[in-house]
Amino acid sequence: MATPFDERARSIPGIVIDLVGQFANLLRKESQLARAEISESVNRVLMGIVMSIAAAVLLIPALVVLLMAGVYALETTGLAPYWAALIAGGAALIAGLILMLVGINRLKARSLIPHKTIHQFQEDAALARRQVNGEEERAGDGFQRAA
Repeated sequence: MATPFDERARSIPGIVIDLVGQFANLLRKESQLARAEISESVNRVLMGIVMSIAAAVLLIPALVVLLMAGVYALETTGLAPYWAALIAGGAALIAGLILMLVGINRLKARSLIPHKTIHQFQEDAALARRQVNGEEERAGDGFQRAA
């Protein structure tokens, strides 16, 4: 005695129902993967921001002390105090601008794109196309033989 699943599996409507169900399941899994990947990216960015703020709290006083030491060192070489301060401040400004540009570049939206999910979805779509094309070719061969 055949089970209801076996009877449904042998019919075209049963195959279509299974296909629709599997496609819905695939979309559900892909959306779960996308959400997990986006969540992971957002958590990574937030952790980076928190660590950057903590580093800034510690590094700003240290930078001030080092710049003061640089100014004093330049003054001992015979430079006027204003030139020593200008050189030390200019070097800090250039280094700060470079770090800021690098940091902004890493916080762009492209780092939040779920690349793994997109790649997996493209692979799934290509597989589905190949299967559909393979089924059409087989069906086409059957029709040509019958004619």
